[in-house]
Amino acid sequence: MSRTVNTLADLPFHIAERFPHRAVLRHCRGDAVIEKSGAELFEQVRDVSFGLSEFGLQAGDRVAVIAESRPAWCITDLAVLAAGGVTVPVYPTLPAGQVCYILNDCGAKIAVVSNHAQSDKLASVPARLARLATVVVMDTDGRPRPSGAPTLADVAARGRKHFLSDPAAGGLFEKRAAAIARDALATIIYTSGTTGEPKGVMLTHRNLVSNIEAAVDMFGVTREDVALSFLPLSHAFERMVLYMYLCAGASVTFAESPDTLARDMVNVRPTLMTAVPRVFEKLHARIQETVAQASALRRSIFHWAVGVGLRRSARVRSGRRVGTLLAMQDRLADKVVFRDMRERTGGRLRVLVSGSAPLPRAIAEFFDAIGLTIFEGYGLTEASPVLTVNPLDRPKFGTVGRALPGVEMRIADDGEILARGPNVMRGYYHRPDATRAVLEPDGWLHTGDIGSLDAEGYLTITDRKEDLILTSVGKRVAPQSIESELRRHPLIAEAVLVGDRRKFIAALLVPDFPALQRRLAALNRPAGTRDVLAARPDVIALFQEAVDAVNAGRAPFETIRRFALIPSEFTIETGEVTPTMKVKRRVIEERWRAVIETLYEEGERPLARSRT
Repeated sequence: MSRTVNTLADLPFHIAERFPHRAVLRHCRGDAVIEKSGAELFEQVRDVSFGLSEFGLQAGDRVAVIAESRPAWCITDLAVLAAGGVTVPVYPTLPAGQVCYILNDCGAKIAVVSNHAQSDKLASVPARLARLATVVVMDTDGRPRPSGAPTLADVAARGRKHFLSDPAAGGLFEKRAAAIARDALATIIYTSGTTGEPKGVMLTHRNLVSNIEAAVDMFGVTREDVALSFLPLSHAFERMVLYMYLCAGASVTFAESPDTLARDMVNVRPTLMTAVPRVFEKLHARIQETVAQASALRRSIFHWAVGVGLRRSARVRSGRRVGTLLAMQDRLADKVVFRDMRERTGGRLRVLVSGSAPLPRAIAEFFDAIGLTIFEGYGLTEASPVLTVNPLDRPKFGTVGRALPGVEMRIADDGEILARGPNVMRGYYHRPDATRAVLEPDGWLHTGDIGSLDAEGYLTITDRKEDLILTSVGKRVAPQSIESELRRHPLIAEAVLVGDRRKFIAALLVPDFPALQRRLAALNRPAGTRDVLAARPDVIALFQEAVDAVNAGRAPFETIRRFALIPSEFTIETGEVTPTMKVKRRVIEERWRAVIETLYEEGERPLARSRT
């Protein structure tokens, strides 16, 4: 990465100087891809930055960005940073109350929102947003806007007018960006609030730039790469990855939406992509479901090919020779089965990165077998966010890799993972007590995760410290690996284990209802409403098979003795999951308390219950 990028405010200048004619940002729209060169990106960042200043933005002011991922998100973010402002990303999926809490807590002066649906959220709680002076809308959706309410185009036009009318403006823009200190606050990112109210993580320019510099080298990103982005930029991981792409000169294409990902992958033909484990788990489940419905011959060929791929992968990853016969079988398996599967991803993916949650080892091994290697990493918002990643030349499945250059890792006496480095946050905004609880005076950050380091420095995550279930007989159960194994079943969309201070472990299972309906149709069984299906004995029997498979080989204290089928998904609106789809266990246990109590009151037979 160019040494001129001392802060994120330098990034637009770096892009304009190094990649003026390259399509650095692209956006899928139907089958078309709209491109933006480095020079165009710089001009738009400059115009929006001047325009926001015209609307009162000063150094240190907080600007909330409430929008889906798109080029305008990136332009707004860089414009705020270049003006010395502080970007506060907010998930557009959050309800009005949570958005209001974040904007009030950070004292946002300006909010830039994607559309009127987002501005309507703010309008519904105006009395509680006294500090918010301006709301800027990216898209008008064809609706008339309130008098005086600016669009992002209006802001850019006003900024461009200022630039053209003042001969010294260009120099002022560069001088203002260059004056920003590396230790200045760059962003406040609010945690997902799995255990309480969200906390604002304060990250400086130094925090973020140090993470970007290390990640560029670890991921081997170059200007020849084409990245596809579909995760929310409100998440620290995808935002850092975007900066990393731009620094290296890679072309970043935003998918039109998560729903168009399959189409956009074929059109864009990316070489790089990041995702969360849930994406890989569901893709694996769909592949298995498709294979299960194929003819006996096709099933046999598929399983033979996967077996060959797994044997080849195991030998390569352990440093052993593949052998002539296995190599020949692998080429045949690739030609007959795997090549077509990879073509559905565009056929050029060289790096798939998984983060945000643990990736099951079996999923990593499966995708490596078909020629799509997933490199798992680990981090948290408080660390800007990446702490470890598997090296491209030697990934070790089941681990989250080694520490990034400059990052130190150690395991505390109770098994908690501790980290220290230039990427560790300044602290939580206006929460000194919460900061002291996780950040030691000598810089060690308590991650809240349990894990271990092997002799080569590879980190393995066991579970969240706060998620460990302690049964009434004194046994500790780590739920995440069991839940992940349950979710790999094609019929299970979500799974949450319960049993803290109870005699045994039980589970709440949310069916993948479209997959369930297809399975019932294949079995010539009647369909039904979700409530009816969740209580039907034949449906319960299908899920009992899945639970039995997960229980096989486990110690008695960690087997699932009973389960309930939940007829509605866990959603952000109900507060059961965060915007990054992490489950809020306390909320789920409270909402479904009556069902849970029934599981422990009525013997030990499997039980399904509708919402009560």
